[in-house]
Amino acid sequence: MFLAAVQNAISEKKICILIPTYNNEKTLKRVIDGVLDYTESIIVVNDGSTDSTLQILSQYPQIMVISLPENKGKGNGLKTGFRAAKKSGYDYAITIDSDGQHYPDDIPVFVEALLQEKEDVLLIGNRNMSQDGIPKKSSFGNRFSNFWFWFETGIKLEDTQSGYRLYPLHKIPKKYFTPKFEFEIEIIVRTAWRHVPVKNVPIKVLYDPAERVSHFRPFKDFTRISILNTILVTITLFYIIPRNFVNNFKKKSFKRFIQEDVLESDGSNRTKAFSIALGVFIGLSPFWGFQTLLVISLSVLFKLNKVLAFVASNVSLPFFIPFIIAASLFLGAPFVSGNSDILSQDLNFELIKNNLLQYVIGSFILSITLSALAGIASFLFLNKVSPENN
Repeated sequence: MFLAAVQNAISEKKICILIPTYNNEKTLKRVIDGVLDYTESIIVVNDGSTDSTLQILSQYPQIMVISLPENKGKGNGLKTGFRAAKKSGYDYAITIDSDGQHYPDDIPVFVEALLQEKEDVLLIGNRNMSQDGIPKKSSFGNRFSNFWFWFETGIKLEDTQSGYRLYPLHKIPKKYFTPKFEFEIEIIVRTAWRHVPVKNVPIKVLYDPAERVSHFRPFKDFTRISILNTILVTITLFYIIPRNFVNNFKKKSFKRFIQEDVLESDGSNRTKAFSIALGVFIGLSPFWGFQTLLVISLSVLFKLNKVLAFVASNVSLPFFIPFIIAASLFLGAPFVSGNSDILSQDLNFELIKNNLLQYVIGSFILSITLSALAGIASFLFLNKVSPENN
């Protein structure tokens, strides 16, 4: 895009450039000067810097500067900037780090990508992490982050850690729970959960050890990120995936739901057989109270037939429960030292409570065996009634 076209688009789309900074006196001026080539709609959040940052910022009366009294982390700085941007009437914010690793002349990449979209989108700069000079720990951390982002959202990206991003200010969450580096993971996951597309755009990156000052603390920050991902995965499995499943059911006609979610014409016989096997396994396993959540979550995770798995999980209907208890206790008896005459007693939950280990062991033996048999039988049956072309 030509410079004038970029400048006009930034103005028309109400885009500002947000620069969080903390003790980056060596590179801050270069970053600001580069951004000024495209726009004066700049918000700098000085996160309690103790170097010459204040003196540098005093040279730019045309931009908005927010100085925080003490350093509270990049996440807090970004949240402060987002609030100021929305209050100032902006609809989008492009965030760029002040440590010099990002090139301001990549701003047109974000602007052009936004103009091509028909709906609001969150864009993340895709750095070439395989190029020379990229620290190995950064490359590994990015792959680690990419995996968990995919697990939590189902979206595959090549770079989820870049701080060079375009945010749709009115589509991102209003409240957050993390204040530091992990904030940039929280915001993209929770924005994706709101059904906002999250995409990569190609950017350049510069790692200059002589200039770049990193405030990432490997042990502390990696621990915080790991805790956050544990929480996000739990929410994904027990809320987001079941919520999306229910919402899809509500949006579709019954006929369409049966065709797409039950029959799933694009699902192979093997996939359907695995779905039934999973349902039987979950239904017979001692996951009381969590069977529906588990079967739907695991079906979505492994791209199985959700409805077939759910129906198969109802093998533990009330009518079958006494037989399941009896079989589980019988199969578990040889593995524990307990009451060998257990099957002559009344079959109830008090009996399970008094012989819990025996029941759990037997329950898993029963669920594994019957799920394998159900999967094999289903596969053979499906191949007979609806053979696939190899």
